[in-house]
Amino acid sequence: MRDNLLDLVGHTYDVGCIDLIKITGNEDVTIISGLSDDRSVVLNAQFNTQIEEFGGTFGLPNLSNLKTLLNIPEYKDNAEITVTKQTRNDVKVPVGMHFENAAGDFKNDYRFMSSEIISDKLKEVKFKGANWDVTFEPTTSSIQRLKFQAQANPDETTFQSKTDDGYLKFFFGDHSTHAGNFVFQPDVTGILKKEWHWPIKHVISILDLLGDKTMRISDAGAMEITVNSGIATYNYILPAQSK
Repeated sequence: MRDNLLDLVGHTYDVGCIDLIKITGNEDVTIISGLSDDRSVVLNAQFNTQIEEFGGTFGLPNLSNLKTLLNIPEYKDNAEITVTKQTRNDVKVPVGMHFENAAGDFKNDYRFMSSEIISDKLKEVKFKGANWDVTFEPTTSSIQRLKFQAQANPDETTFQSKTDDGYLKFFFGDHSTHAGNFVFQPDVTGILKKEWHWPIKHVISILDLLGDKTMRISDAGAMEITVNSGIATYNYILPAQSK
């Protein structure tokens, strides 16, 4: 359980803009949903193996607190982390998690958010899909080059993506002030022409996550970064910004 939770927190809270997620589980699949406060990142994900304890619908609030609990040394070795349940309307529903160290003398309880409250707070954002014009697996060196370009243009909050003769290029700033560009991915198929903007900080945070990554960009105005951690598959959808 702890490994699953650490992976979940590491791919939601650690992105830097998600502090509330929704879990929907049944006997076949455990689905994860999340949304940044400014709606710039939509998360649709699921565990690669169904988590039996996560049956039902509930919210995980205050992920920073959950991360703190998971990293307390008392809970690292032979600790028990169990999902607690209550009967509501004749149905047992998950209401929280109980943390207890191996000796049984250090305990904490983390409270879930009810299905009614999480469904109200985390309004479902339906992504109708897109025709992905460019799809590729970003390399470690390309991600590092993106960080270098962000450092060289510290006043910029967004970048643009365009294709040029089979190269995917990222552009920072404009020539009225400071500006820069670089090849992020060579040998791409597909064409990007529209001048959409993407949030630098969020893109870098997602690309920094552990796991195998696939990037997709649509000229209609959407970017998707998929990260398979081995424990879960996370799909981060970023709607394009006009600026």
